[in-house]
Amino acid sequence: MQKVNVLVAGSTGYIGIQLIKLLIKHKFIKIKYLCGNSSVGKNISNYDINLKKKKLPKIKKLNYNFFSNVDVIFTALPNGESQIISNHLKKNNILIDLSADFRLQNKDIYEEFYKIKHKSIKNIKNSIYALPEIIKNKIKNKKIISCPGCYPTSILLPLIPLLKKKLVNKNIIVDSKSGYSGAGRSIHKKYKNHNLYESLSVYGIPKHRHNSEIQQEFNRISKKISFEFTPHLIPMFRGILSTIYVEKKKNVSTKKLLKYLKEFYKNDKFIRIKKMNKLLSTNDVINTNYCDISICESNIKNKIIILSAIDNLIKGGAGQAIQNLNYKYNFRMTEGLI
Repeated sequence: MQKVNVLVAGSTGYIGIQLIKLLIKHKFIKIKYLCGNSSVGKNISNYDINLKKKKLPKIKKLNYNFFSNVDVIFTALPNGESQIISNHLKKNNILIDLSADFRLQNKDIYEEFYKIKHKSIKNIKNSIYALPEIIKNKIKNKKIISCPGCYPTSILLPLIPLLKKKLVNKNIIVDSKSGYSGAGRSIHKKYKNHNLYESLSVYGIPKHRHNSEIQQEFNRISKKISFEFTPHLIPMFRGILSTIYVEKKKNVSTKKLLKYLKEFYKNDKFIRIKKMNKLLSTNDVINTNYCDISICESNIKNKIIILSAIDNLIKGGAGQAIQNLNYKYNFRMTEGLI
């Protein structure tokens, strides 16, 4: 089979480095270009010693002429940049975007939450919000594949099936904790006067950016769904654990919820539904593309606690980008990921 030629824009960030590590394991991928700004002319191994012995191109400044030589453009850039890139795509190009640029189908909501004027409104209709296990082959006819944020991935995977089946009520509370890599390399500048490595911080209240995409996906099911989302930054590099508080519908047992989730995801390799009341740890998903989900009983009648754990850089980022590529090209779902 002929290899798919790819370009990675934003190759030196945490997500970009993780993406490269996975792409070099994918037997149907050839990395044609690595692009950056301040890193032009350098080897990618300068940013991760584990890439030192890999045969990878030197980092170049992004040039739209490169697009004629590649099939897929991965973008792991600051918000706003992928919109500009999308305006220069060639006919044969697929854009797989890991920023928020095409996650929202309403440009006004994007501009409200991200404080950036949308620079490619015409391309919104060519994009799809691509949570792999939910969207699957619906990405086939889309030119722009938008990968969900890390927090929404951990929240939507356990909730979408239960909400669609009307097994739980529509008032939801989510408490999520993430390693600091989720904020990108700039987190070290932002927190230079704080003890990033020994403190826990709450942020994004009451209007975290990810609220917009979570609400968008809930609205596809019902516009009556309401939720509270509180994110925390914790002193570890990677991993997310989301704790979700929700009420069961009357006469629905916790066992029934668990059974339904297992049935819903029975063909999805990367979703692991654990035994009831299983307490999760990010340690079990770090450096993997798995999402572990557990349903726990509560002391409050009809309430349940759903736990969801992912690696924010893989399942919440680079890993699901490759899952989407695998769906797009009919590759084995696990190719490059196990």
